[in-house]
Amino acid sequence: MTLYMSTAPSVTNLLSTHNNVIQSLDMLPIESNHLFSLSKTLCFSARHTKSFPLSLTQMKIRVPRTLAFASAQGKGKAESELEAIVGENNTSTEHNWSFDFPESKPQFSLLDSETYLYGDQNMTNVLEKLNALRSHLLAAEKWNTSKLQSCDSKYLECARNLIHYMALRSLDTEQLNSTLTSLGLSSLDNNNLSVLSNLDATINLLMKSPMESRKQQKGKGKVSSSYKELLLGKLCEGRKTHIMVTVGQEATESETFITDILKAGASVIRINCAHGDPTIWGEIIKRVRKTSQMLEMPCRVLMDLAGPKLRTGTLRPGPCVMKVSPKKNAYGNVVSPAIVWLSLTGTEPPPHLSPDATIFVQDQEFLAGLQIGDSVRLYDARGKKKVLRISKEFDVFSSTGYVAECFDTTYIESGTELYVKGKRGRRLFGQVVDVPPKESFVRLRVGDLLVITREGSFAEHSVTVPGAHRLTCPSGYLFDSVKPGETIGFDDGKIWGTIKGTSSSEVIVSITHAGPKGTKLGSEKSINIPQSDIRFKGLTSKDIKDLEYVASHADMVGVSFIRDVQDITVLRQELKKRKLGDEKLGVVLKIETESGFENLPLILLEAMKCLNPLGVMIARGDLAVECGWERLANIQEEIMAICKVARVPVILATQVLETLVKSGVPSRAEITDAANGRRASCVMLNKGKHIVEAVSMLDTILHTKLVYKKPESGILH
Repeated sequence: MTLYMSTAPSVTNLLSTHNNVIQSLDMLPIESNHLFSLSKTLCFSARHTKSFPLSLTQMKIRVPRTLAFASAQGKGKAESELEAIVGENNTSTEHNWSFDFPESKPQFSLLDSETYLYGDQNMTNVLEKLNALRSHLLAAEKWNTSKLQSCDSKYLECARNLIHYMALRSLDTEQLNSTLTSLGLSSLDNNNLSVLSNLDATINLLMKSPMESRKQQKGKGKVSSSYKELLLGKLCEGRKTHIMVTVGQEATESETFITDILKAGASVIRINCAHGDPTIWGEIIKRVRKTSQMLEMPCRVLMDLAGPKLRTGTLRPGPCVMKVSPKKNAYGNVVSPAIVWLSLTGTEPPPHLSPDATIFVQDQEFLAGLQIGDSVRLYDARGKKKVLRISKEFDVFSSTGYVAECFDTTYIESGTELYVKGKRGRRLFGQVVDVPPKESFVRLRVGDLLVITREGSFAEHSVTVPGAHRLTCPSGYLFDSVKPGETIGFDDGKIWGTIKGTSSSEVIVSITHAGPKGTKLGSEKSINIPQSDIRFKGLTSKDIKDLEYVASHADMVGVSFIRDVQDITVLRQELKKRKLGDEKLGVVLKIETESGFENLPLILLEAMKCLNPLGVMIARGDLAVECGWERLANIQEEIMAICKVARVPVILATQVLETLVKSGVPSRAEITDAANGRRASCVMLNKGKHIVEAVSMLDTILHTKLVYKKPESGILH
């Protein structure tokens, strides 16, 4: 990272004494050639911040736990001097500094006496350290003046607070926090909405009487929800967290889908530009706008740019045939018939009806002549005679639909002829249309070989690796960068393998992890290679093309695979070219790589140069695969903490209530995970068969107030 922090400032008087410098060297676990740089840093800090009576022997300087700071381009005396310390032309050697307060000092470890606790000397020591910390924060702010000056005015306080927070995080303040807690005051980590104001309030309280400082602590920052509203819009009364739902082509195939999810509690609709085309996107947005206005329920649209994500290519679609199967017992006897919805093309069943299959016909006269009790006869795709029995009739919009029961396993395809033979020679004829193709996939098991071929060079009868499964990948980055021995994951880590061989057009993978019965891998599924040093462009040519459409139709644009400041710079340039750098288009930065996580503070500071409302999406699918499953929880907490400090809305995404969405029954663990979404500004659900039920449950989880019953007074038995 390139935030600039000082070590303890204002010790010039100590550095001028040779003996003190020599004495302090015993506590510096750094190379001696860094002494001049350290001295210069400390002396510079003294000229620009308030002094404090803290000697070097009261501190120890050591390598910090998480942060590294280096120089960056900027004007002004502070930054130019720092550049002189760490190197020129922005190619510096990073210096990892941190200081904390000695744990061996008895006055900070043996606070067990009221008299000792509030002794003048001890209170003075605490104040000295707090003032030292305050000077450190101000020095960090001073050294980042150019970054602050380039931020948009509405983000100025956010950026300043972020810099103060990162300066605080660069230090080990555990002992100081423990001391403050012993004094009855809040820890420095408890209120990061306004880091400097909280620190000032603590100092002011300590300068009052001790008992008064125990009773109150003022100065906690109040932050309005304006940044969340700018990006995501206003919420209905009683709600505090937005619910975002990912939708695709299924939203255009049902007249009630958008209405149902908005009524269930959704307030943001997400469209992934990696799938579909402008025709489908436009129809979805049209329905969202119309439904939102009709229901008087605000709803915004986010469109995610596909980004440079590696994905599997498109597999050839399977045959256009559907299997209709009744429920059978262990002996193969039919327990209950399959429920079939029979209607005109595009007419969906009523919301309360969940058919096992949907059959569309194009003959209005055929449907108009059907009656309850009729037997619809057909020859299925295998040439076998089958019967559908009409059991119910429904009026749907301007049409009529029927529920039919099927007692035998039947394979129906487009073109299948239907006919009804009734009394008095009544005969009706119809034809099945629009049976969707079967989704193609390969089923991978441990030990299988998979050959990934560069799209455009795929040879159907290739014998490069006999017996291997084959897929394509449209991105050349995969073939240009990977090496044998690297691990590779598919579909958000559901399948793992090891790369055994590479060429300019093929990658051979040995599958090392999959489900016990194998795992399906289909079209447009993610590919992750955590160990590979693949360098993508921030915005692809497709992204730039799609940006034109997104800007004129959506409320927000999601930018995928943000990795560093350069990606934000490119984004700002593209927005400026299209005159989109204003408050009309929100920008959501998707953090889904390790570099994006590590550079998040700098990414936010760079993004704050825009006028656009900002947000961050924690894309946990790719993030877990890229960074490791065991680190995901800590990374998620860190991102939320940094965004809270910067007052940037957070969208929690990937696998929220996934079991419920797909199967209709949630797991216990994902209920707790969903409840943690209360800390975010928005929680995102992916599409699935039971998405309406999932939105409704998530809305209940997020907005149900916990009520604790007070225990009855008296003795507990």
